Amino acid sequence: MVGREKFDADLNQVQSLLLDLSNTAIDTLDNSMSFLFEKDIEGALSVLENDEHINHMEEEINDRVILLIAKQQPVATDLRRLMVLVKIAADMERIGDYACNIAKETIRIGKDEHIEPIVMLEEMRVKTIKMLKQVLDAFTNENMEEAKSIAKLDDEVDEMYGHIIRTLLTAGINNPAQLSQVTQLSFVSRYLERSADHATNIAERLLYLLKGKHYELNN
Repeated sequence: MVGREKFDADLNQVQSLLLDLSNTAIDTLDNSMSFLFEKDIEGALSVLENDEHINHMEEEINDRVILLIAKQQPVATDLRRLMVLVKIAADMERIGDYACNIAKETIRIGKDEHIEPIVMLEEMRVKTIKMLKQVLDAFTNENMEEAKSIAKLDDEVDEMYGHIIRTLLTAGINNPAQLSQVTQLSFVSRYLERSADHATNIAERLLYLLKGKHYELNN
């Protein structure tokens, strides 16, 4: 019984670390978009500096999971949970990378006047952050229905992405002098779309954790 209590305590610590990593990654993505809109170069640089912290958080989760497996030899259901924790940590670390990429595009754009299509990115940003927070809440509460609803939001983000890319391409054709920023904002929209995809991945991982079956929510 003592061994089980120790395992549960260690597992709870890993899950707590994952929540810290997830909240940090989501906040960093949200902040990176704010810095883009505000032309805040110093803020964008702070995002790049914070990336190492996010990487270390993921590494700590991986190290703790490996130690738990080596020392505790968990049963199948516990092992499945540990593997899910590692995969979600990787999803969240990747979202941190997208935040860094957005920060780099912000630095490249600098203080230049923003082209009009940038306003469309705000709605995409709101929807993506909503997805990430919702899937984190679903994971925390092990709420299957909330996880399943992520697929609809992902479809909405995909539609936004397609619309933004078409609008940006039109802006580039009409004004070739804006082509550089068109390219940079296209990358930003892609990073948001990919972040939303990772939210769907996390929802699928939660369903696997709870049901023991693999689901594809975006089919």
